Amino acid sequence: MQPSESKYDARNEVVPTPIHHNWLYRRIALPILALLRMGASPRKLAWSIALGLLIGINPILGSTTFVCFTLAFVFRLNLAASQLANHIVYPLQLILIIPFIHLASRVFGTAPMPLSANELLHSAREHPLALSRQLWLWEWHAFLLWTILAVFAVPTVALTLTPLLRRFLKRVEHHQYPILSATAQSEK
Repeated sequence: MQPSESKYDARNEVVPTPIHHNWLYRRIALPILALLRMGASPRKLAWSIALGLLIGINPILGSTTFVCFTLAFVFRLNLAASQLANHIVYPLQLILIIPFIHLASRVFGTAPMPLSANELLHSAREHPLALSRQLWLWEWHAFLLWTILAVFAVPTVALTLTPLLRRFLKRVEHHQYPILSATAQSEK
């Protein structure tokens, strides 16, 4: 019998046979999908991913994992999905730090951050306390700007992802993947 053919059960109803995928998909992708899906509706998954994505690009280095975990726990979101999204956008966080700081210095009217290493080293040697205060101010303003962005972007991303995840999960359930079907049936 071919993998795409169907079998009949005791009540003479058609039972589709699962599609067989390669080792990488079965051993890596399906368990990750099952972990993400465990106990979460498409709506909760969308909010978890949106929260992780937006917290992941926050301009304060070293804070994303703790903040993401705390907010996902407080709002009872899927911790695995939010942390995965958070860590996926880490390179984007590094890329966006300088633009956030520059935009924040324009919005809040502070002195622009010097980009040359020589200027920063000179400031660090001559006026270390003034530089640390200025760095703190730049980071704080960038964080405020990010917060304003996040207030609008998290719901937008979540509302965009919800129908996409609904379609994706219906498609996964339609193909009767053994790992995901058990979690989907337990939620009904």
